[in-house]
Amino acid sequence: MPLKTAKMNLKKNTGNMTDGAIMSCLLAFAFPILIGNIFQQLYNVVDTAVIGNVLGDNALAAIGAVSPIYNLVIGFANGITNGFAVVIARAFGADKEDEIRKSVAMSFVLTAIISVVFTIGSLLMLRPLLNFLETPITIIDDTYRYLLIIIGFSVATMFYNMYAGMLRAIGNSKAPLYFLIVAMIINVILDIILVKYTPLGVAGAAYATVVAQIVSVILCVVYIYKKCPMFIFRPKDVVKDWELIKELLSTGISMGLMIVVVSIGSVALQRGVNSLGEQTIAAHTAARKIDDIFMLPLSSITMAASTFTGQNYGAGKMDRVKKGIICATLIDFVWSTFALICSIFGSELMVQLLSGTEDPVVLHSATTYIRVNLPFFYVLSVLVVFRSCLQSVGRKLIPVIGSIVELICKFVAVIVIVPLCGYMGICFLEPVIWILSAILVCVEYARFAGANRQKHCAEEVSLTKPRAV
Repeated sequence: MPLKTAKMNLKKNTGNMTDGAIMSCLLAFAFPILIGNIFQQLYNVVDTAVIGNVLGDNALAAIGAVSPIYNLVIGFANGITNGFAVVIARAFGADKEDEIRKSVAMSFVLTAIISVVFTIGSLLMLRPLLNFLETPITIIDDTYRYLLIIIGFSVATMFYNMYAGMLRAIGNSKAPLYFLIVAMIINVILDIILVKYTPLGVAGAAYATVVAQIVSVILCVVYIYKKCPMFIFRPKDVVKDWELIKELLSTGISMGLMIVVVSIGSVALQRGVNSLGEQTIAAHTAARKIDDIFMLPLSSITMAASTFTGQNYGAGKMDRVKKGIICATLIDFVWSTFALICSIFGSELMVQLLSGTEDPVVLHSATTYIRVNLPFFYVLSVLVVFRSCLQSVGRKLIPVIGSIVELICKFVAVIVIVPLCGYMGICFLEPVIWILSAILVCVEYARFAGANRQKHCAEEVSLTKPRAV
């Protein structure tokens, strides 16, 4: 079946973002992602409540102790599969059915290989890593048992993210949302059953997560088989196309590496915060939670902009790529204005509602962080939109360099700025990093746009040049 015909048959299941009103395309794609992010936040709250109330503080600490490792490991895996989706989005935008099938086939093979290597390597390093992080002896066994199960079945997580990324690559952000909601409901129900009514303890919470992920993978496979024939590859589609493999790996690894570098920097920064005492830790925890909530719409629009750019770049519609980046940035600016108003008039109330604290030191530190960070969301908007769009057009180096700059700045902050400036240095650190990184990506985008203009002019000249008789 020709791809254009397939697109017509799949209008209810895909979003061809190479045509139509740009603002509508972005908002329609981003909204389900935003809802999914909100559900994920609610699930985290319920999950924490179940474990804390049923198993107590030690079990909660055991789960909390794995957060940096879990975010690092799963973040890298997700970054790789999202990179694969970028390549598929370009092929979809270019109407290349064979290229889509080959990209899907190689994504499947590479995800399987990476999952095995990743799982074995992580399991071998798990106990030494927990010892290196000085995990308390009272919780290390529970922590190890929890991570052993989660990482042991991380293949399910990787394949869910691969399939969800593939669906988003063709503009379908609704189906992954539905599967996510089903998985979270299953996870919560199993959490209650396995944690409360069995002797599994924290392992029960891990098994609940694994089962929910496996169900989400099954839902994705069934949906793709029924609704997305362009993703059903045959053995002959698994070919040794080294250029395609190189593009998939370079895009995937660059996106995964970017997440890893940012995660390492966040862990280092947390160490600096920890050195300032319990009140500062409490304040920073509350402020970061609020910060993360306000970032959800930015990340949703960023994902929409990434898919939009990938499809239109594949279709050769560079003018539409430019307009899409502008529209995505403007949407983020509108949200940033709302965030700014909230930071000015409601930061102290938000901290009180979230943390329940009345400690004046905690309130002051947390509100200071919020009032310093949220006004710089305008800069952050430019950074995240331009960075994701550069990844989508194959300009992978500068986004990774920007992440390395962030990592260096955070280490410098821990060693130099925190001892000199205290928590105020932490408050201004990320805005400074956002400014430096935004300059990098804007310069790189200007170079990319300039190169494309020259290419377009050269093509026009070649078309108008008289042919020799």
